Amino acid sequence: MALRVVEQAGRTDVGRQRNANEDALVVRPPFFAVADGMGGAKAGEVASAIAAEAFEGAGRSGEAPEAQLTGIAREANRRIYELAATDESHRGMGTTLTAAMVHGEEVSLGHVGDSRAYRLRDGTLEQLTRDHSLVGELERSGQISSEAAEHHPQRSIITRALGPEPDVDVDTYTIAGRDGDVFLLCSDGLTSMISDDELAAIVRGAPSLDRAAETLVRAANQSGGKDNITVILFRLGEDDARDPPDLATPAPAEHETIAGQLSAADVQAAEPAPDATMIRRSSEAAAPVPAPSAPRRRHRRGPWTALRLLVGLLLLAGVLAGLYALSRQVYFVGTNDGGLVTIYRGVPYELPFGVELYDEEYASGMPARAIPATRRRRVLDHEWRSREDAVDLVRALERGQLEGGGAAG
Repeated sequence: MALRVVEQAGRTDVGRQRNANEDALVVRPPFFAVADGMGGAKAGEVASAIAAEAFEGAGRSGEAPEAQLTGIAREANRRIYELAATDESHRGMGTTLTAAMVHGEEVSLGHVGDSRAYRLRDGTLEQLTRDHSLVGELERSGQISSEAAEHHPQRSIITRALGPEPDVDVDTYTIAGRDGDVFLLCSDGLTSMISDDELAAIVRGAPSLDRAAETLVRAANQSGGKDNITVILFRLGEDDARDPPDLATPAPAEHETIAGQLSAADVQAAEPAPDATMIRRSSEAAAPVPAPSAPRRRHRRGPWTALRLLVGLLLLAGVLAGLYALSRQVYFVGTNDGGLVTIYRGVPYELPFGVELYDEEYASGMPARAIPATRRRRVLDHEWRSREDAVDLVRALERGQLEGGGAAG
């Protein structure tokens, strides 16, 4: 069965340290694309806009998907190069381009530069493109480690882009899709600010792709926001797919019951099928009915046993009610699965059978690692607070982070 895009989201943001947004995005199924312009004095903004405009009218050529993406990238490269050659104010401008095209059961990618494409499948995030950058080349050749690449001072130097040369090589890939796959296209303003592990945790934990995109942009800004940030997310589903499932909540088991209600299988097991005996006898001789056995003697339980049981149940109910009432009145600060500083309502305990006494109230978008190590332990100690105290603490952390201009510690 063919796949289609059943959910999509896109966000772009200027960041915290730039005056203009030189990124552009295309969210026009079956096409999705991110372009990160460069050149200064609005030239980068012009280059990325030209790349985005090259998708207008695409999809009607009848070419193979990879050939279409290559043609779009090369046409954008031609336009940018010619404008830069004839207009001194645009001299040296260029842009990255990472694009996706959904077709049938596959997704094709076209890629130039250091913007990226990822796929989240079964909870695992995989980078699909290779960075055309100096640091990327050094890492692939084994000259530096992946850890050193994350903090290399020249990681922003790219080795391939649209515009600087009259011709450009375009990397293309075609990947078999699967129902539930989530694809992410983004500029390096996201990946230079948060790690792949944090990125994956945010997307996995979000209730929708729209919320995931919003949280990713906020997390990049809280980590410094040193560049423009652009994020596109889209999820594949079968043609008969209905509403998108909650990304944060696994589907219930086939016969799982909710809130103590019996499933259909339980009801069928509890009630005999109508006319079952008659159906059997239509093809078989009737079996003799056995004589009833002698009734068994039952041991009587004294009234004190029942009373003790009732008192025990009442005490347990009182304890649970007290814990629940307490959990509605206090708050604490911790981290969520994505490592983001989060306000929780309740107490940081769990009852047997996985019953949690707390709920997420607000995820700040600021990674805990952005807090200086000397202060992190005191902030994330799960101390019980009033809602006002918890909000004031997190707001103070956010203000301090933004004023500091980057991750600390």
